[in-house]
Amino acid sequence: MTGQRADARRNYSRILAVAEAEVARHGSAASLEQVARTAGVGSATVRRHFPTRQALLEAVFQERVQALCRRAAELHRTEDSRAALLEWLHDLLVYAVSARGLADALTYEPPTDRPADASTPDSCGAQLADAAAPLLARALDDGVVRAGTTFHDLLTLAVGIALATEHYTEPSVRADRLFTLAVEGLSPSS
Repeated sequence: MTGQRADARRNYSRILAVAEAEVARHGSAASLEQVARTAGVGSATVRRHFPTRQALLEAVFQERVQALCRRAAELHRTEDSRAALLEWLHDLLVYAVSARGLADALTYEPPTDRPADASTPDSCGAQLADAAAPLLARALDDGVVRAGTTFHDLLTLAVGIALATEHYTEPSVRADRLFTLAVEGLSPSS
């Protein structure tokens, strides 16, 4: 935002604040036209700041994603690498369930096992992948996670559970149950 005129910075801030409220109400299907109307700007102004719906969603969820990245760094110091990875993955799921639209925003990025290309290094998915990489690598090195598990496997699991439970009366309760089932497996413990 540096180097922009003061009115452009104000428009950006106003659009983002309105978009946050609209996404909280309507998820990723929030109307860009409604955002523009409520912010008191034209839709061209919204598109100038956020050329795509994905760009707007990325901006809306930036603070939450940065919090998850900080959490990954904290958990990396945990001795039990499996517990650290699972705790972070659960935190991601909790965020995805509580923040309407976040799971949808994360599905915009196709799952690959290669680093994000130069045009998307700051995307939510790329930031989460970078943050989770040390946790996953340590768990793989310790042999406490199935060999071959990728970040995108974990992201797909969390996003899938969040999307599958979003219309339940208590989505967080159902999501926790499914997460536990996925982590512990279908077989009863002996």
